[in-house]
Amino acid sequence: MKSRAYSKILYISIYSLLILVFINCGNSSKKADSVTEVNNKQWTDEALLDTVQYQTFQYFWKGAESNSGMARERIHMDDVYPQNDQDVVTLGGSGFGVMAILVGVERGFITRPEALNRYQQIVAFLGDADRFHGAWPHWLNGKTGKVAPFGKKDNGGDLVETAFMIQGLLTVAEYFKGGNEQEQQLVADINQLWEEVEWDWYTKGGENVLYWHWSPTYGWEMNFPVGGYNECLIMYILAASSPTHPINPAVYHQGWTVNGAITNDTVYYELPTVLNYYEHSDDPIGPLFWAHYSYLGLNPYGLKDKYADYWTLVSNHAKIHYKYCLDNPKGFKGYGPDQWGLTSSYSMNGYAGHHPGEADLGVISPTAALSSFPYTPMESMQFLRYLYIEADSLVGSYGPYDAYSQSADWYLPRYLAIDQGPIPVMIENYRSGLLWKLFMRNKDVQSGLKKLDFTID
Repeated sequence: MKSRAYSKILYISIYSLLILVFINCGNSSKKADSVTEVNNKQWTDEALLDTVQYQTFQYFWKGAESNSGMARERIHMDDVYPQNDQDVVTLGGSGFGVMAILVGVERGFITRPEALNRYQQIVAFLGDADRFHGAWPHWLNGKTGKVAPFGKKDNGGDLVETAFMIQGLLTVAEYFKGGNEQEQQLVADINQLWEEVEWDWYTKGGENVLYWHWSPTYGWEMNFPVGGYNECLIMYILAASSPTHPINPAVYHQGWTVNGAITNDTVYYELPTVLNYYEHSDDPIGPLFWAHYSYLGLNPYGLKDKYADYWTLVSNHAKIHYKYCLDNPKGFKGYGPDQWGLTSSYSMNGYAGHHPGEADLGVISPTAALSSFPYTPMESMQFLRYLYIEADSLVGSYGPYDAYSQSADWYLPRYLAIDQGPIPVMIENYRSGLLWKLFMRNKDVQSGLKKLDFTID
């Protein structure tokens, strides 16, 4: 892998320098390294962070589907797609993407009016698109706004993906609140979408748990009640926060926490897991996206309820992944302090849910370590430096490719929206706390957290 990287070193160095020059033209407070420094790869940490944020932001800006402005489910730089796949846009990935666009404004990659125009396009598309009791499906056709089934029975509302989109939209609304007339209209349109989501419908007629899916064709046949720790905490918090269709607190305390069984943790690599991952696997810890998706806007720092200290939860999650890769019990090539982090991503065998234990296939997913910057800044920076200095063949125009395996001598120049999106957002939360500050000041969210007995230190 390294020899392949060095064959491209001059090209990547010049390309990266051009990125840095562009960034600095938009934001004079950032100083690019000199040509000599960049070509010698004496990158500063700030220059590396600017570059990876710029590139991953571009997935949602330059790479967006043209009619909807939404994020494509995937972008394959090798142009190998399933039939009509390029028209498919993703709700969750687009929710991450609208937050990434805010990063673009704050970092000087685009202007505020440019972002406003894109948001107007996205919000108008979402208002006209298929919804099912206020919830959008997992996928939409970006040209028509019609549902693109994720599976045979998954052709209706997806409450988890909807939650990821609403998390992003509420963050955008806080950013533009108090702006000019056009910006205030955008906020009003976002609030309308927010208020139309029927969270309480997804209790399947009043059960004390939220269900992931509902289909107008198959009803509740997918039968996926969401409980036990995973990536879905934000769904329960938003459902409690809704000003129009809220859930009762018992839905959280009985459904999500499985009547408190969620606290049955273990110790792995001398760190408590804090919450129980066993509902989903025999392995002690889950994929790292569980520490990212709900926390793009929801700030875990100082966040507590009677079940967990959420900062300890997510930071231990990332540290366990790091320690596991240092230990490398399966002896995979490359694992160590410069290469670590497992999460759901592409693999040699298609999409797979990588995490420590039996699910470890020797595949490193860059989003895992890079989106963990707030939790493991030194360890994440080690990985970022490895990617851009020693393994630049693993980086393309939209940032690091989705996944790679040195043991299998495998990677593909392909991207997934749900993996690229958390990178610029979580790096920005590490650098400035921007998205955390915006989302956490939303009055509905504050009310929902209080309703569920969360405290914030």
